[in-house]
Amino acid sequence: MSRRPLVAGNWKMNGTRAAAAELVTGILAGIDAVADVEVVVCPPFILIPEVAERLRGSGRIGWGGQNLDTHPAGAYTGEISGPMLRDFGCTYVIVGHSERRTLFGETDAVVAEKYAAAQSADLVPIVCVGETLEEREAGLTERVVERQLAAVLERNGVESLARAVIAYEPVWAIGTGRTASPGQAQEVHRFLRERIAARDPRAAAAVRILYGGSVKGSNARELFAQPDIDGGLIGGASLNAEEFLTICRAAVRARG
Repeated sequence: MSRRPLVAGNWKMNGTRAAAAELVTGILAGIDAVADVEVVVCPPFILIPEVAERLRGSGRIGWGGQNLDTHPAGAYTGEISGPMLRDFGCTYVIVGHSERRTLFGETDAVVAEKYAAAQSADLVPIVCVGETLEEREAGLTERVVERQLAAVLERNGVESLARAVIAYEPVWAIGTGRTASPGQAQEVHRFLRERIAARDPRAAAAVRILYGGSVKGSNARELFAQPDIDGGLIGGASLNAEEFLTICRAAVRARG
C-alpha cells in the first residue's frame, strides 16, 4: 500500500508574529517544488491565528496544535481544547510528545485520552512514542514503545489509526544533535508496524509512521528512504524555511 509522505514542523515554544509571518512566507515560496508530500506546521497556540490567516487558501500547507486538553470545554485555566483548535482551521495536533511526558508528567493513560479528545474534535492526532537513552542502553526500546502504543490502541481501538499518525521520536535524539541511524530508526518503525499488524494487518499497512529526532536536510533523505518511515516530525530544523523545505524535498526524492 502506498502511503503519502508527511512532514510536520513542531515549532515548540518559539516565534513571534513577525517571525511566524517570515517563516510561513519562506515556506510558501518554495512549496511548489514539494509535490506529493503532505506538509504541516504546528506553531505555538498564540501564533495559530497568524499562521492560519497566511496559509488559509494556499491548499498546500496544513497547520495544527502542539497539544490539547482532554476536555472539550470547561474550568481548566490555561488549557486549549480540540474544538478551539478546529475553530482556527487546525487539522492535526501533536499528542504525547516526549517533552510533555517528561516535563509535564503526561502518562500513557493521559496520552490515550488526549488522542481520543483529538479525534472527537475531528483532529488527526500525531501520537509520539519513544525511549530514553537509559532505556535504549538497557535493551528496553521495543518494550517501551509497545507499551506507549498499546495504551492508545486499548483505549481507542486499532481502527482509530485510520484517522491518526504515529511518530517515533527517540528521546535521546530530540534536540541533542544525535540522530538514530537509518537502520536503527527503521528497526523500530518496522517493529511498531508489526505490532499493529498483529491486531489489524490493513491498519498496519495504511498508517503513516514518522521519524523525529534531530532530522536535518543532510540526513532526511536516507531516513525517509527506509520502507517503514513515512516522513518526519521536525523540531528545530522546521524554524528555518529553507532547511524545512530541504527536508520536505528529501521526502519527495526518497519515494521517487
